[in-house]
Amino acid sequence: MDLVTKYNKAVPRYTSYPTVPYWDNNLTEEKWIDHIQKAFIKYNADGISLYIHLPYCESLCTYCACNTRITVNHKVELPYIESVLKEWQLYLNQFQGKPLIKEIHLGGGTPTFFSPENLTYLLSTILNSVEISKEYDFSFEGHPGNTTKEHLQALYDLGFKRVSFGIQDFDEKVQDTINRYQTFEEVKQVLDDARQIGYTSINFDLVYGLPYQTVESINDTITKIISLKPERIAFYSYAHVPWLKPGQRKYSEKDLPADSYKRSLYETGKDLFLSANYDDIGMDHFALPDDALFDASKKGLLHRNFMGYTTNTTKLLVALGCSSISDSWDAFAQNIKTVEEYQKVVNEGHFPIFKGHVLTEEDLIIRQHILNMMCKNETSWFDDAQKFSSLPEALEQLKDLEKDGLVTVINEKLIVTETGKAFLRNICLCFDTRYWAKTRSRYI
Repeated sequence: MDLVTKYNKAVPRYTSYPTVPYWDNNLTEEKWIDHIQKAFIKYNADGISLYIHLPYCESLCTYCACNTRITVNHKVELPYIESVLKEWQLYLNQFQGKPLIKEIHLGGGTPTFFSPENLTYLLSTILNSVEISKEYDFSFEGHPGNTTKEHLQALYDLGFKRVSFGIQDFDEKVQDTINRYQTFEEVKQVLDDARQIGYTSINFDLVYGLPYQTVESINDTITKIISLKPERIAFYSYAHVPWLKPGQRKYSEKDLPADSYKRSLYETGKDLFLSANYDDIGMDHFALPDDALFDASKKGLLHRNFMGYTTNTTKLLVALGCSSISDSWDAFAQNIKTVEEYQKVVNEGHFPIFKGHVLTEEDLIIRQHILNMMCKNETSWFDDAQKFSSLPEALEQLKDLEKDGLVTVINEKLIVTETGKAFLRNICLCFDTRYWAKTRSRYI
């Protein structure tokens, strides 16, 4: 708990490097077109990833920090889908040949807000314009309360074999506070339906640190979850940012578990997962031995991008929809966040970019180090191509972490210890040159 207190600071989740707050914002539409054209030529033969952001939800979960649009008006579905398809056509116009799709993920919002018929229209239109890799992995996020058997069947028929359900917590007081309701029976039913249809990997999202959570309630929730044996579990830390997400003002800091108690919630959950034969395969993620994520972890093949951990190492990620972030490996581009403005720009025939970053050579080197630590729990700098200007400062910061038993640094190699896995983001922070440069500039 002393380590928890010492390293308790707001640290990025490192789904990218540089992280979004530290981008140079030096990307024009013309530059982005140039980057994606070159990336397609370099990386399409290995397959590309496609992320589609579907932002709509019928009600606001107050803990949520995602970019969402709350409405019960389902007439918004088709106009939004048409805009996404127009954006996809903008990419197709720049590609020399058919994209080879290796990975698709539908995120939100709540993708299952959309009807099975509209999801089929969206995806079949896209799939008819591409080739599909033999190693494809299609997945989507679903709310247990509105994911019907028809949703599951329609997406399965399109090639989806993996689904992630947001559970968060079964405790009634917690659910009422965060405005997220689903019973254990509803979750069991949707899981049984998915398995009956043929889904081979099911993930449950859980959150610790929510208002009014206790060790007892976490124990009860996770015991119930384990009884269902989902192949994967993501156990996320709640981030309280009411100045960014006003919905979180429904409760205050006094309703949240204190830092040391919050850590005990995590340790309770982790111990239960490990005792149930789940393996700790990466930051906040657990998987059963027969799941592909476990296999990739053991073989050193895990990858991490804006969608989180994945078994597919792709260097071109095309992201469609408002607020989504694309990655050409040497540049990032984030779409406009509001639905109406996003649709307006796309309908005018332009890429809806409002923010971006062109990576420097040093960015690319640090990005690889952070990927190594996040996915393999180690990294090295044996030759000059792996070194960067602030490496001496990073090594100096790592000395304190080494004293605390979080890392071992020897012969130009860093290895994350078992204890250190719980502090992976703090370890990566030592290498985050842009973070430290901006932090120092505040005090000059």
